[in-house]
Amino acid sequence: MKLILYTDGGARGNPGPGAIGVVIKNLKGEVVKEIGKNIGKSTNNEAEYKAIIAGLESCLEKGASELECYLDSQLVVSQLKGEFKVKNTKLKNLWAQTKNIEKNFKEVLYIHIPREKNHLADKIVNEVLDSNNYYDLCKTNPL
Repeated sequence: MKLILYTDGGARGNPGPGAIGVVIKNLKGEVVKEIGKNIGKSTNNEAEYKAIIAGLESCLEKGASELECYLDSQLVVSQLKGEFKVKNTKLKNLWAQTKNIEKNFKEVLYIHIPREKNHLADKIVNEVLDSNNYYDLCKTNPL
């Protein structure tokens, strides 16, 4: 089964209070799950990685074997595709976690998109940061 994953992460202050936003869609474009989570103090790049990790784990739980992952972080996409080297120690650890989870899928594609096309995940990040609360929204729509 193939799913479409949109993720975003952000930190106010960079580093500062951080949050992630995850939106998982089926091939019909229907949202099957949304996640918004406060991740504490982090950088923007750390938040981006934590968002993709949460998204990959959720897609794995849903039984996906193939993924298209859309992120608005050119850096993270380039690092995950092997185009850029990961130099930061914290990011190296998060990159390794991501790659380890990725092994559970038959295929994972990472695609950079402009922020405007990632509006749902971005909206979730900002809602979490504005509320200073943790929340997990799970759609119970069938795949």
